[in-house]
Amino acid sequence: MTLITAQMRAAIGTTVSERTSFPIDPSDIRRWAIAVYWPDPPPSAFVDEEAARASPHRGLVAPEEFNPFAWLAAREGGALDRAGGADVNRLERALGIPGPDLSFQLNGGLEAAYKERMRPGDVITSTTTLADYQERAGRLGPMLFTTTEDHWVNQAAATVKRARMTLIRY
Repeated sequence: MTLITAQMRAAIGTTVSERTSFPIDPSDIRRWAIAVYWPDPPPSAFVDEEAARASPHRGLVAPEEFNPFAWLAAREGGALDRAGGADVNRLERALGIPGPDLSFQLNGGLEAAYKERMRPGDVITSTTTLADYQERAGRLGPMLFTTTEDHWVNQAAATVKRARMTLIRY
């Protein structure tokens, strides 16, 4: 018996979420950097515009892990954004297909690759797709590994970040 149905396989590659940020404000970058580096002071490239102009980045940049969607998004769309809730079948429910009959879920890991740095004024668009389903046998029974890929681009269509997240359900 397999947990991955034909409908689930057919959904691989489907966009499940799309978001667009508000323009990034220099104060957002500074506050994020202060929080991330606390209790040490953040690097000047993240807080001091004059020092940042003399850096290799030639201006203020956000830390790579900065999240322009942390508080609000200017636009949210896609099935997953409308699904709400935290149940184990949220992804499949958002796609309008039956989910696996499993009870528990946990984070199986996140891989991120950073490219173009985010700067004040940038508007970031995030597109999340269902990348893969895999299954394995575990001590507690069958396990379903679901991978999504999130691709962030700036207003010039330059890649800012690619992230792959795996969710383990059992």
